[in-house]
Amino acid sequence: MAKTRLLTEFGQGTSLRRQDYTEAAVRAVKDALWHNSINLAELFGREKTDMIIDVEIGAGEPDQVDVAKVAEVFPYGQVSVNAVQGGLDVPRPDGAPTVIAVAAISVSFEMGGA
Repeated sequence: MAKTRLLTEFGQGTSLRRQDYTEAAVRAVKDALWHNSINLAELFGREKTDMIIDVEIGAGEPDQVDVAKVAEVFPYGQVSVNAVQGGLDVPRPDGAPTVIAVAAISVSFEMGGA
């Protein structure tokens, strides 16, 4: 069986004042999920737990993203979260920068055939 990507969705999230990279990442994931109403598992006659969900988070400080907390957003599926350099930190004159994180979520299934 081969892993076949069927859907990719994108989102953006922010932490306006607390410089919380994890919260910005969680908001980016929720934003991406909000854009998607396709029930892939049912469409392919699969269980939701069969979904392979790969999440890539772009953040200014990727080491400050709690990937386990980001993965908790998903109620089912085999979730993998990777944080990489990206996003944007917008300077503010009165304190910590506004943090912007971006998310790319890909959903795949193991499909028959080579």
